Amino acid sequence: MYKIGVDLGGTKTESILLDENLIVLERKRISTPQNDYQEIVKTISSLVLDISKNISDFSVGVCTPGTISKQTGLIKNSNTQCLIGRSFKEDLEKNLGKKISMENDANCFAMAESTMGVAKKFNLVFGVIMGTGVGGGIVIDGKLHRGRTNIGGEWGHHTLHRNGNLCYCGKTGCTETYISGPSLEKRWTMLTGNSLSLPEILSNLDSEIGQKWKDEFLENFGYGLANVIDILDPDAIVLGGGLSNIDFLYTEGKQSVYSKVFSDLADTPIIKNKLGDSAGVFGAALLN
Repeated sequence: MYKIGVDLGGTKTESILLDENLIVLERKRISTPQNDYQEIVKTISSLVLDISKNISDFSVGVCTPGTISKQTGLIKNSNTQCLIGRSFKEDLEKNLGKKISMENDANCFAMAESTMGVAKKFNLVFGVIMGTGVGGGIVIDGKLHRGRTNIGGEWGHHTLHRNGNLCYCGKTGCTETYISGPSLEKRWTMLTGNSLSLPEILSNLDSEIGQKWKDEFLENFGYGLANVIDILDPDAIVLGGGLSNIDFLYTEGKQSVYSKVFSDLADTPIIKNKLGDSAGVFGAALLN
């Protein structure tokens, strides 16, 4: 059976067609309609219909920001806000006349990297997304572990600092409010009075304030992932998202994690992804 995957991103939507050997036969990227739910549904439907026009036996998986509520069947916790409260999966199925699978971006990332990417040799993989937000996905023996209410892996909303930064989820002190891209940029502005992009900040760390910013980042990164290791004890942690390109996370960052783990042996591999920003679309195709 052929496999079709679609990754709905904030700025781009990508589709891919794989054969039974997971060989890429076709792929396409287009701009994501901004804040227009009906256009998003039409766009994804059109991509699937176009890429499947010459085949008959195929499955469809969709990678989406947010999670389907087990209670309502509607999208929740999505930073593409026009999806929230919508029957996204059902609406796509009506348009396509076909059942589909749907998972959030972190789960698709974890699935892709554990099946086709850098973590193929590991049994229990924790896939990390660190970018505009902070999320995670768990794959055990090649299968997603979603949890009882579909929130398995959501380490971005562990409480890192009680009574800390306010999070969009309504709680305070969430990990995401300390080590996501926007939160790190906000912290730089608080420390310096200057607004810089994350790449600019990373090029300006050779000062006392720069070192303070970096030390705080490493400390929060360390506690965040050490908590994950203490609970899950994965065989490997794979970093994805824009922040996964920060080299010191694999050296000083790893040591910060290890120093906080509740064990006399801390050696969990913390590794960079292989599939880059295409992990979501591969993961979506692999859902079936």
